[in-house]
Amino acid sequence: MNNNFLSPELKKLNYANPVHLAAVGFGSGLFPKAPGTMGTLAAIPLYLLMTSVLELGLWQYIVIVAFASVVGVYICASASKAMGVHDHGAIVWDEFAGYGVTMIAAPQGWLWVILGFALFRFFDIVKPGPIGWLDKNTHGGFGIMVDDILAGVFALAGVQLVAYIVL
Repeated sequence: MNNNFLSPELKKLNYANPVHLAAVGFGSGLFPKAPGTMGTLAAIPLYLLMTSVLELGLWQYIVIVAFASVVGVYICASASKAMGVHDHGAIVWDEFAGYGVTMIAAPQGWLWVILGFALFRFFDIVKPGPIGWLDKNTHGGFGIMVDDILAGVFALAGVQLVAYIVL
């Protein structure tokens, strides 16, 4: 990988290491502008793979998202430690997991994919109430993951509320 465009922190990652590669969302977090948004966009094909191609059931989907969230603590901690920076913007595994939470039991279709994306990005960026508190007061891999998981829960509630009203 040609890493001449990478910041000094990002050059400390070993992109042959699958943990580091996952942490940066398989490269989506390396975009210099809005890496969290790019990471969330990169999560959409994985969501579609699980729900439309593999046609996983709700419980199978939840187990995978829960596993990604738990393993994400290690993934994010490993990359953060290697870079020497807490919650570097390029670490976007937390966006993958948060978007996965958002889309639990979402109706099928592009409207819902886009709504979930918009709501998740809103809550992840604005960080209202407990999301912001967790972002400021938790550390390590857990701290990187927990605010995005909670943003995903808020966005999940929004998607389900809209689905309830519309459907």
